[in-house]
Amino acid sequence: MTKKPLFCAMAAAAVAMTTLNSCDNSPKPEAGSPATNKAPQEIKLAYVEVDSLITQYEFCKEYTQILEKKSRNVQNTLQQKGQKLQADAAAFQQKIQQNALDRPTAERMQAALQKQNADLEALQQRLGAELQEETNKYNEALHDSVQHFIARYNKSKKYTMILSKSGDNILYADKSVDITKEVIAGLNKAYKKGSVTK
Repeated sequence: MTKKPLFCAMAAAAVAMTTLNSCDNSPKPEAGSPATNKAPQEIKLAYVEVDSLITQYEFCKEYTQILEKKSRNVQNTLQQKGQKLQADAAAFQQKIQQNALDRPTAERMQAALQKQNADLEALQQRLGAELQEETNKYNEALHDSVQHFIARYNKSKKYTMILSKSGDNILYADKSVDITKEVIAGLNKAYKKGSVTK
């Protein structure tokens, strides 16, 4: 649960959610006429830089900070409990080597250490699942906000397809079809703090 995998997961989710296809603007066949598979006369494409979206969309920035803080809290909690378990185990081992414990006391202490270890593993799983659930909620909310904005945005722009560009997934794209700044500006304008359940 380090920062880098968390960012990678969010970036991967953002790449998946921003690959949005807008409505096909080709003429619809008239009633009674056979349907044809003709391509639209004019294909109008655009793309959005996912990396810029993640770093400049206020919703992404805010939630990245929230998830990072939760991840740090989880790590700190597990680290503290792990260190306590190690210290207790080392103290137990030392007493065993010094023959400072009778058999029933040693067995009780060993059982307590095993329970402490099992409790730590259960806590790690629970906190990890909670963080993953929170990340999934964030990704879903991010997907919905971008998808709804793109649908509204494209009513007037009439793009045939809007692609997401992340790294080298598009080999070449003319900057004239880069709508990233417009999309980010529109998303930030539409975004209102407190509109997403935390």
